[in-house]
Amino acid sequence: MKTTILSIVLSLICATVFAQTTYSPETLAKIKEVENNITGPVVMNDAPPSTITERMAKNKVKGLSIAVIQDYKIAWAKGYGWADEAEKRPMTTQTLFEPGSISKTLNALGILKLAQEKKLDLYTDINTYLKSWKFPYDSLSKGKKITLANLLSHTGGLSTHGFPGHNINGDVPTVIEVLDGKSPAVTPAVRSLFEPDLKYQYSGGGTTIAQMILTDLTQQDYATWMYENVLKPIGMVNSTYAQPPAKNKRNLCATAYLSDGSPLLGKFHVYPEQAAAGLWMTPSDLCNYIIDMQLAYQGKPSKVLSPEMVKLHLTPYHNESAAMGTFIMDLNGAKYFEHGAGNDGFRGQFYGSLEGGYGVAIFVNSDNGGIMYDVIQSVAKAYNWKNFYREPQRKTTEKSIVVSDQVIKTYEGIYVYDDTWAAIGKRDNEYHFYANRMPVKMHFTSPTRFFNEEFSAVKEMIKDDKGNVVGYLRTVDGKAFPKATRIGSLDTLKLKNELFGEIGWYFFENKNYPQALAYFKRGAQVYPEDLNMLMNAAHMYLLTQDYQSALAIHKAHLKDMVRPGYSWVNLLQEDFAYLKEHRQDVKLFEKLFTELKIQKPKGY
Repeated sequence: MKTTILSIVLSLICATVFAQTTYSPETLAKIKEVENNITGPVVMNDAPPSTITERMAKNKVKGLSIAVIQDYKIAWAKGYGWADEAEKRPMTTQTLFEPGSISKTLNALGILKLAQEKKLDLYTDINTYLKSWKFPYDSLSKGKKITLANLLSHTGGLSTHGFPGHNINGDVPTVIEVLDGKSPAVTPAVRSLFEPDLKYQYSGGGTTIAQMILTDLTQQDYATWMYENVLKPIGMVNSTYAQPPAKNKRNLCATAYLSDGSPLLGKFHVYPEQAAAGLWMTPSDLCNYIIDMQLAYQGKPSKVLSPEMVKLHLTPYHNESAAMGTFIMDLNGAKYFEHGAGNDGFRGQFYGSLEGGYGVAIFVNSDNGGIMYDVIQSVAKAYNWKNFYREPQRKTTEKSIVVSDQVIKTYEGIYVYDDTWAAIGKRDNEYHFYANRMPVKMHFTSPTRFFNEEFSAVKEMIKDDKGNVVGYLRTVDGKAFPKATRIGSLDTLKLKNELFGEIGWYFFENKNYPQALAYFKRGAQVYPEDLNMLMNAAHMYLLTQDYQSALAIHKAHLKDMVRPGYSWVNLLQEDFAYLKEHRQDVKLFEKLFTELKIQKPKGY
């Protein structure tokens, strides 16, 4: 009886929340059209579309929020699911998200505004404006100076793609510690990888340098200056770069959830890298930015930028797509500006057309962001976006083939091709194909041939003359691609450093700790200088209950430096936090901390 009453109450709450805005019958019909026509890139056997809520349940997505633009206005906005499931706090259009890299887009507006006010030059050496810290040029930059235009367009040749964030109750580094890679920062120092203006290289580290420049020039708190000069004028009045957000705003903040549906410890992470990843916002707020840029592109005044700066913001710079703060898509003459985002437990995406006045902003409080693409496609179809919607591939199985687990087990393994890899394995008692960090279902059309809804290639298993599986062929629409080769013995295996790590973590995530250990050990043999790989091997020893082997590794390397300003102990503390957040058994790790007299990270 209590459950029934609770369900009724929650239904009433959700109905009240979603009925706060009254829409016309035409708009309500469009909302329903979008909600009920969710398909992936492949449709099997003419299967009917899913609904948003069905797809959320399938992907363990707790909450989703969306706002849609039509004719340069917000046509509608709606929330689905939970902002916090345990608190029974429903998702609303006022719920704040921390999706990550879209922060760079609004940060770019701040830098461009300073440029139009002649407070900086976008094409001058960044060290001209850096006061609290200087960028340490070295030979990799080949004597060329990095500019703010480079930082905003990811053409500075800089390191540090992104940031993992920090527990709200733990130690949070300063921006200078982040830039120098010193504990409690957990990412390497932001340094040159190659000379500026050579090619595109995404760098959250470069955006963090831009943040430092803004605060050095304005002599103001970053969040305060950005709110007063960018967010509030452009209509993002509910948004904030404050890290963490003020306590009186936290009841509006969505809780972050991992891919298995479990909440992040502390509910969300803190990002001192505010410009790169720290903006809390709603889809409706973000749409106010999109509309301002769309109107400005049509010649009307922006609330923040001059026409010259709007053009820089919406025009690729030394690159086919990367502009100063956005990415530009040209779909057969129809142009869109966009940016994606991903922090731990959050994903986000926006698109705005440069002509026609339509767009969308969508966020989820989950590591599973695939649903966003499918919902955006439904929006594009419903509103007839020019050249945007992609009709899904429609595949029909030749006949219903059920291949036994005993047969599929003979296909288990790691396959390498084109400097990357894929796997066939088992997770949650079901076999899957794994590539691009996605475990997907295998649809068999013969005992040796299968395809996936998410990938275009058909795979055909290859056997040697003894009947052993040695790889698979790949074809796309009948066109053959280089075959994938199955890895046999690890004793002589040589792969790129990062592939050993990726494959090891794949087995770790599937709780196949012995196989994870095997790949980390081999990686450490091939790359003995990689202390991260050796640390991962030590973790797998603990997870396989081999405490003494793990202890021996730690004792041998306890005083090592992984990189300048970041020690073996710092790395162990960081990894302990990650393992605990991902619900691993850390009892032996805690024993290790005690025996080695190492303090556990604050907040864990």
